[in-house]
Amino acid sequence: MTTAIEVKNINKQFVLRHTRSIKEAIVWLLKGRKGDLSEKFHALHNVSLEVGTGEAVALLGLNGSGKSTLLKHISGVLVPDDGTVRTRGRVAGLIEVGAGFHPDLSGRDNVYLNGAILGMSEADIDERFASIIEFAEIEKFIDTEVKFYSSGMYLRLAFSVAVHTNPEVFLVDEILAVGDEPFQRKCIDKIQQLAAEGKTLVVVSHDLDLVSRICDRGVLLEHGNIIFDGPISEGIALLRGHV
Repeated sequence: MTTAIEVKNINKQFVLRHTRSIKEAIVWLLKGRKGDLSEKFHALHNVSLEVGTGEAVALLGLNGSGKSTLLKHISGVLVPDDGTVRTRGRVAGLIEVGAGFHPDLSGRDNVYLNGAILGMSEADIDERFASIIEFAEIEKFIDTEVKFYSSGMYLRLAFSVAVHTNPEVFLVDEILAVGDEPFQRKCIDKIQQLAAEGKTLVVVSHDLDLVSRICDRGVLLEHGNIIFDGPISEGIALLRGHV
């Protein structure tokens, strides 16, 4: 099996800036700005992970465990402080609603913009445009500026563009919770179709029944560390034991 995703020894810290009182700020200034008014949050600790081509993997964990941060590193949205992330083939998916969308452009223009960001040529988008709009169910609003879209409309269009890029690696964050139930089912069917076609999937979701249907492998994170990597049923059981 070839490797689709290789994460090696990555670390990530975020600076958390806290609002201080005027008195604390003055004392800090009088001390010659010694000490830091912020603190660091270590989101990922020396994380390594390999995902083979065609695997369907769920990143599991409680809020703040690091699973979405890890997914953003795989997508390229975040860059690690140290370590490396490598992916093979076209990577697409839903990490943040409307990422890559420009609010002042129409839905039509954003399909071409987002498609180009995801690596599609203009000819590719021309060929798939009708299918993208049909899947998104927003034909009446395709020439409306997307700043007037509801979050559900944003989601439908973003998801449709992503799946029509025909990616080798498809990433999905909690974002499916934004859509209405019929469209959620449609998205899940499409994700299962991608899995059946042998695409590589990495999914973050609190819907454990859903990930158990889609994924074979579970990677459980806790405080930025991988504490389990194995069969999805065992990963879910371990997570439920932590709740």
